[in-house]
This record gives sequence, structure tokens and C-alpha cells, in this order.
Amino acid sequence: MKRRMLGSAGLGLAVALLITGCGAGQITQTDTQEAAINGASAQAGTIAIRDAELAFPEGIQPPAYLQGSNAEVFMSIVNQGGRVDELVSASSDAATNVTIQGERSLPGGASLAISPAAPTAGRQLHGEIVIEGLRRELRPGQTIVATLNFRDAGAVEVELPIMSPHEPRTSGGQGEGGH
Repeated sequence: MKRRMLGSAGLGLAVALLITGCGAGQITQTDTQEAAINGASAQAGTIAIRDAELAFPEGIQPPAYLQGSNAEVFMSIVNQGGRVDELVSASSDAATNVTIQGERSLPGGASLAISPAAPTAGRQLHGEIVIEGLRRELRPGQTIVATLNFRDAGAVEVELPIMSPHEPRTSGGQGEGGH
């Protein structure tokens, strides 16, 4: 009787292991999920680029960057390594020039906030990047590629989308349903 119970228990355990092992090594739904942010991410060695995007174009309807205009860049650059690295240059085929101002040196374990205005909280490093002289009109939903060159980490391409507006979207005079 004990042998039969042990045999049944062993068989049940083997079936349970077989069933749970069937999913091992399979592609899961979460393996390709991205963070729920609008900006792009990129990596070059120990340098991580996070939430990279262009400022939302203000003052023109419909919103757009006109050919020849400038666009300000927002992003966080994080040095995940232990050694100091430096943002040496930036470029884009979509513009005539890319300028960098402010802090360029990035100590190990530190982050550099790239934005038009310095961060108000903490002692975060701050720099500015401006895409100058866009070669084409650029509207929300479109992107441009910028290349950032670091002294040690090398070059990294970042696809820059236009950020979402800060103001909520209105119905455009089409009533409450927005039809």
C-alpha cells in the first residue's frame, strides 16, 4: 500500500515538474516591454541614455518645428561605470549643427540632466544640447537621430521623438465626444 502511494506521489511530482518546465526558455510577453516613458533609451558601454526627446514645439499651430528652426533636447545621461567619462560632441544628419553647453564631464555613478533649464532639486549635473537648423519640418510623432560621442564609451545613436505637450489636449471644438 505504501509503495503504491509513494509511486503515485512520485508520478504526480514528475507530471507537475514536466508541466511547469514546459514554459522554460520560451519568449514571454514581458521580455520586450519598454519603460512607460515617451523618450528613447540607448546604451554605449557604461553610459546609459534615458528619456531622450525633443521639447514640444510651442507657439505654432499645428505644433511643428519648421525647417531651419532649433529644437532643445531633454534627456538623462547616466554613467553606470566607476570611471569619469566625457560627452565630447554631438551631431545629427537632420540638422546643420548641434551645440552642447554646460557640464560635459560625467563622474562614475553620476547622472547629467540635459535640458534648457537647470534642475531645481538636488545637486544634479546640468548641460544643454540644442539641435540647430533643422533640415526639414518636424511634427509630433516624427523623430530624428542624434549621435552622442563620449571620450571612453564611444558613439551612441539616439532616436529623438518630440515630447508630449504639457497641456491636456482639447477636443478642438468638436464637442464633448471629440468625434
